[in-house]
Amino acid sequence: MKYQQGDKIIVLLTNEEGTVAEIMNEKMVMIEVKGVRFPAYMDQIDFPYFKMFSEKRVADKKKIFIDNVKQEKGRAAVKVDNGVFIAFLPVFDKDIFDDDVVEKLKIYLINQTDTAYNFTYNVFFGGESNFELKNAIAPLSDFYLHNVNFEDLSDNPRFDVEFSLVNPDKKKAPYYETSLKLKAKQLFKRIEEIQLKNEPTFSYPLFENYPDKIDDEKVDLSRLGNAGFRIYDVSKVKENLPPARTVVDLHIEKLTDNWKHLSNFEILTLQLKEFEKFYELSVAHYQPSLTIIHGVGVGKLRDEIHELLRLKKEVKSFVNQYHASYGYGATEIFFSY
Repeated sequence: MKYQQGDKIIVLLTNEEGTVAEIMNEKMVMIEVKGVRFPAYMDQIDFPYFKMFSEKRVADKKKIFIDNVKQEKGRAAVKVDNGVFIAFLPVFDKDIFDDDVVEKLKIYLINQTDTAYNFTYNVFFGGESNFELKNAIAPLSDFYLHNVNFEDLSDNPRFDVEFSLVNPDKKKAPYYETSLKLKAKQLFKRIEEIQLKNEPTFSYPLFENYPDKIDDEKVDLSRLGNAGFRIYDVSKVKENLPPARTVVDLHIEKLTDNWKHLSNFEILTLQLKEFEKFYELSVAHYQPSLTIIHGVGVGKLRDEIHELLRLKKEVKSFVNQYHASYGYGATEIFFSY
C-alpha cells in the first residue's frame, strides 16, 4: 500500500494539502482537507515532498544592499564510519528568500577502508537500468559516480554495486554484491533532515568488511548414494529438470480445481509459489524471456510480482503493456545471463 493513515498528501487537481484519514480499499482513500473529509482515488493525490523541494516560490524582486548580503552557509566534510558507502550530495538552487530548492543529486562512492576495490555500479528506475559504470576506487578516497535529476527520485530507484579486490586474496571472496533500494518518501525525508542539521550529504552503508571466501563443504557422494539419494552428473542436470514454459497463466482456476474455499491470502500465496517455480525453471533453462499472465483485477498479484522482479539479478527488464492476447493482464520478463 502506497499510503498509510496519517500521511500528508496534496490534491493534484486543486494543489491543496491534506492528510490520509482512512484507507478505504486498494484504489481509494478518505482524505481530510481543511477539516473536510471526502473520498479520493489514489491517482488523484500524491505526497507533497516533491512539491516542497522543487516548487520555486514567486516573489517580488527586492534590492539587496551590500551590507545586508547573507553569508553563504558552510559545508561540513563528509563524515562516515569505516566501510564502503554510497553518498548523496543534493545540489540546491536559491530563490529570492534564500530557501534551498533541490535541482539534482550528486552520487559518490566512499571507501573508508585501506583496500582498493574494482566495482560495477548500476542504477535502476522502474526496474530498468538507467546508468552503469565500471571502475576502481582507491583506499580512503571518494569516487564521483554521476548526477541524478531530482524528479527521477519519485520512481523508487535501486542502486546495485558489485565489488572485487584490485589485488586478489585467496582468503577473500572473489566478488561481493550489494543492493540499495530506496523509496522516494525516504529520500525526501533524508534531504529535510540534512537541511535542518546543516549537513551537505547523507549516506548509506554498503558493507563494513569485505567478506572472506567461503570454502565449499565437501560431501561424500558415496554415502549419499548408499542412503538412497539419487545422484546426477552436474553436466546433465538440465536433463533432469521439468520443462520450462514461455507463458505461465496464474489465474487460480488454472492452478487448482479446489480453490473456492481458499482465502485471498491463500490464493495469492499459491499464485506466487507457482510464479517462483516457473521463474526458476526459465533461468535454469536460460530462456530469453517469460510471460506471466496475472490478470487485471485490483492489481495485487501484478504488484507483488513486479516487486519480486526488481530484486532478481537475472532480470534485465520487464514490461506490463497492452498485448493483443492478454490486454493489460500480463507482464513480459526479459533475462540477462
